[in-house]
Amino acid sequence: MEEIEVPTEKAQEDINERAHESEERWISWVALSSALIAALAAVTALLAGHHANEGMLEKVQASNSWAYYQAKGIEKTQLELAQEGLAAEGKSLSPARLKKIEEYDAKRAETKQEAEESQKSANVHMIRHVVFAKGVTMFQIAIAIGAISVLTRRTRYWYVALGFAGIGVFFLCQGMWFWNLFGGEQVAKHVAGG
Repeated sequence: MEEIEVPTEKAQEDINERAHESEERWISWVALSSALIAALAAVTALLAGHHANEGMLEKVQASNSWAYYQAKGIEKTQLELAQEGLAAEGKSLSPARLKKIEEYDAKRAETKQEAEESQKSANVHMIRHVVFAKGVTMFQIAIAIGAISVLTRRTRYWYVALGFAGIGVFFLCQGMWFWNLFGGEQVAKHVAGG
């Protein structure tokens, strides 16, 4: 999965140029805050990409485990059919083959548990990816509004940009530590597969 790119370099350059040209001190603060927001956007984008990749790897692992689970089920069914055929003739399977059926059952139970755990882990990674992606979006909006504040020379837009950056920080913190708190019931339901 591709990493989320943060197309803020041009806006940052424009802000820095305006800050050098202007005698207004607040524009320098806009440039500084935009640089910090761009750094936070880069970190958040990296984390979003990481969790997307990990989620996809876990989904592949779950898919492989389910395929193995099904294969063992087919092998068990073949032995059971052979047992039924022999029973119709008045014969029975050898003890080694009967033991094999028990081994298939045990292996299937173990594989089912592994597959379910991988699927739950994949869901958690994808949920965290979405939270981080929201943060990246908020940071990008903040940088764009910061650029607008410099171009229009209106400080109120800078305050709006800082507000969006604050929301981005909220999503960054939520994705890192509190991903399961907000909408916890929905997250738990989604992770459980319901």
